[in-house]
Amino acid sequence: MSIYNIPKLLRFAFSVVLINILVFGVFRFAFWAYFNSPADPIDSATLANAFFIGFKYDARLALLMVLPLLLLAWVPVINPFAEAEQSAARGSRHFWIGYLAVMFALALIVYFTHFAYYAYLRVPLDATILRFSANPSTSLLMVWQSYPVIWLVLGWMLISCGYFLALSKLFQYFERQPVLAVRRRFKAAVVSTAGFIVVFGIYGKASYYPLRWSDAYFSTHSFAAAVTVNPVVHAASTLKNREVQFDKDAVAQHYNQIADYLGVDEPNKESLNFKRVGRPNGLHVSRPNIVIVLLESFATYKTGLSGNALDPTPYFDSLARDGIYFDNFFVPHTGTARSVFTALTGLADVETQRTSSRNPLIVNQRTIINAFEDYGKLYFIGGSASWGNIRGLLSFNIPGLQLYEEGSYTSPRTDVWGISDLHLFEEANRVLRAQQKPFFAIIQTSGNHRPYTIPEDKGGFEVSDLPNKDVLEHGFHSVGEYNSFRFMDHSIKVFFEAAKQEAYFNNTIFVFFGDHGIHANAGKHTPRFEEQLNIHGLRVPFVIYAPQLLPKGKVISKIASEVDVLPTIAGLAANGYVNTTMGRDLLDERFDNARYAFTVTHGHGLRIGLLDDRYYFLMNDDGSNKVLHDMRSGNPRDNVMTQFAGKAQEFEQLCRAIFEATRYMRYHNSRS
Repeated sequence: MSIYNIPKLLRFAFSVVLINILVFGVFRFAFWAYFNSPADPIDSATLANAFFIGFKYDARLALLMVLPLLLLAWVPVINPFAEAEQSAARGSRHFWIGYLAVMFALALIVYFTHFAYYAYLRVPLDATILRFSANPSTSLLMVWQSYPVIWLVLGWMLISCGYFLALSKLFQYFERQPVLAVRRRFKAAVVSTAGFIVVFGIYGKASYYPLRWSDAYFSTHSFAAAVTVNPVVHAASTLKNREVQFDKDAVAQHYNQIADYLGVDEPNKESLNFKRVGRPNGLHVSRPNIVIVLLESFATYKTGLSGNALDPTPYFDSLARDGIYFDNFFVPHTGTARSVFTALTGLADVETQRTSSRNPLIVNQRTIINAFEDYGKLYFIGGSASWGNIRGLLSFNIPGLQLYEEGSYTSPRTDVWGISDLHLFEEANRVLRAQQKPFFAIIQTSGNHRPYTIPEDKGGFEVSDLPNKDVLEHGFHSVGEYNSFRFMDHSIKVFFEAAKQEAYFNNTIFVFFGDHGIHANAGKHTPRFEEQLNIHGLRVPFVIYAPQLLPKGKVISKIASEVDVLPTIAGLAANGYVNTTMGRDLLDERFDNARYAFTVTHGHGLRIGLLDDRYYFLMNDDGSNKVLHDMRSGNPRDNVMTQFAGKAQEFEQLCRAIFEATRYMRYHNSRS
């Protein structure tokens, strides 16, 4: 038998498959080399398995790309190797080479996007990226200002053209080769073998179930999954996810547990009542002003409070030391739009691809903000409130809200996110000092975000020129991000220096918390479990500061969640409030024996979790892939389900109860 006994079409097609697998493998290696953390590397066995499974994903994609050629090109009229008129053969050849080149160019776009997406959010590319299409102009402008778009486009064009030329040369090579005559039986055997290779390669496994996205998540090391996935296959598979609805029977099944957990006043399993009336807590103040500052990407590990040796937030740290600081505070997920929804409603965002703020079916939501009756309600954002569709969430649910956004200010626009945070605070202070009655204000910052722009008018801020190596070792992705984080701290300082001169200051409770963090390598100054379990992006500082109204220097280490923010503020300052969702007053001692933080990871379906001050339980929303981590152990990445079976069951039940109740509440939390 000779290679020339095999039809030219098969030789060409499988050569293209091998070339594609090789290229995809190079990209996988480059991804691992670029994003690998020397401080927390993947062990050699796990890495080898990641590349092996990744090879199977790459083979699937490569085979799918040539599948139309293999299925259709046997027809003589479109067979590029058929002995036909020269013009027909040339046209067929151009068609198939063009098709393969276009498929490769499109895949290359996804690969480039995958690298940028992971650099941005530290998660593999998936269908949730489609949420950015809801605000295309803002998203595209952010990309333009954050990435070397021109160089990327030129690189894409160069690689695509090189691939096209390589295909042309490859085709000419096989076209010149002879084909030896063979018997029909041999030809049938060759074609059958080729068909088996294609089907098995696409199926991906010698088992009852085919290769699935979940095979990439074989390790508790999050970076292993990122190395394993093929971005095209991964993103395409997530498109099959459906919108999250709710299961009323599941809610009823867990109702008694969740009603007890929340302290429901009049439990009723039939009506699924979650209503309870909040009461003033022990630090209650009569009719103070409230100013909530939502800090963009403000992870705890990036602050001096965590022991970060770069000391990037000296002023914010001083506020925490002089106020009430919750040092075990977690947001449920990463993403600003999700965080805004959670803060306002007390519900984790369990939407799959989009964000809850973008779901018109659940725009009607009760918020505890409305418990502050006869208060002026104000919301400040440097850019447009159309971003994330938060305009509907805010304006529809908070009567009388004064919404300040781009176009409302005299300060100049800095970048895609609108005016700088420094100017946003200045603009907010001018409005707040003019208020004639108590007010409830939210200031949503955005400057600590790509493209990390520092405005020309820096208000006395001095940019640091630390070596890139130093900032990388302390959790920052670049010197630009480090300076942006420092500029946020400087902006807060300028705001307070101005606010202290105003009449409203002494009667105001200031509340600060990060909307989310970004997963990063910060093992030098943070607990081992935070990096190994990807909690860096969820742990943010929560500070309540009112030097004339509340205790100073109080550190509270109980587990706290973003859903608890508004109930806690209402317990401090509202004259009673109705709560119908998941939050609980952090200063209400009734709940101190059962403090947890619920987490949600978005991607393929949902991965839900529950953590307390020792354990972190995780599972897929369908109940599969359960793990329990002991955060106090020497190796917190280990799954200790077997050693602590009772604790695992306890966490699983409550995690499921919170998840089912949250899904239900999103559709049953109407303010009317």
